[in-house]
Amino acid sequence: MSEAAPTFDLQSHSLFSDGQLGPAEVVAAAMEAGVELLALTDHDTVGGIDLALEAAEASGGRIRVVPATELSSIDDEHADLHILGYGIDHHSFAFEQHLRDWREDRSERVTHMEEALEALGWKIDHDPLQDIRDKGRPVGRPHLAASVFFHPKNAERLRAEGLDGDPSQLLVAYLIPGKPAFVLRSTPTVGQAVRAIHDAGGVAIWAHPFWDVDDPDEVVATLIRFQERHRIDGVEAFYKTHTEEQTRLLVRVAGERGLLTTGSADFHGPRNAQFHGFRDFRLYGETPALGPIPGMAHPRR
Repeated sequence: MSEAAPTFDLQSHSLFSDGQLGPAEVVAAAMEAGVELLALTDHDTVGGIDLALEAAEASGGRIRVVPATELSSIDDEHADLHILGYGIDHHSFAFEQHLRDWREDRSERVTHMEEALEALGWKIDHDPLQDIRDKGRPVGRPHLAASVFFHPKNAERLRAEGLDGDPSQLLVAYLIPGKPAFVLRSTPTVGQAVRAIHDAGGVAIWAHPFWDVDDPDEVVATLIRFQERHRIDGVEAFYKTHTEEQTRLLVRVAGERGLLTTGSADFHGPRNAQFHGFRDFRLYGETPALGPIPGMAHPRR
């Protein structure tokens, strides 16, 4: 008998960051896929949460939404890590001020990467990027990659470099650590992200560790360091791209250390090449440890 898909999905993205659907549409798509507990985790913003909560309320109890966000963070040893915050008070003035400062840093970083790409000869459609900034929403590398990918003057070069499949190919080739147009953001650190989440009443989870760190021993050492130094609450052990071996390792270490273990398919929209579905991750017979998260599905104010 095949393993049943989980009924929770604790990472998803809307038009408020780098997703393709509005928050209510994300909730509707999740319900259609059988999700019962959902987190909307837009990058460095909580702007879509009330809309998602409103849609969940209208479902008549078919789905619950946990107020959440995903914070792009830096670490002493790693250039770009993500920390998920669940059950946050998304109306907290102090938390929103942190997010506003971090979005400004994100925007400046993208500007530097725009300059780097142009220096490498790529053409960029700046209007969509400016439109996102004008709306006060976080602009990120997926937006920048799309602004290059869809510029007609780049078509021949994209084909020549084998990057003409979708924008994520260009992002991986140019906009990740070690690639020619990557620029490191300056804030927040992992410690700052975890503290802000805790101060807003939430729990902090290291997102998709094997997406950012390859070596299993290094992942384990980093998780332990985050717990001992920053009091992180858990890890996203169950994830679309995690192998069975990676998943079981994270579950074992988290269990030994009393950490939560969450999971997601990281939904970004139906047209996303990789992250286009809900419940598309495996438990491999392991039991998630969600702790207080299911009870942190607060009503909309």
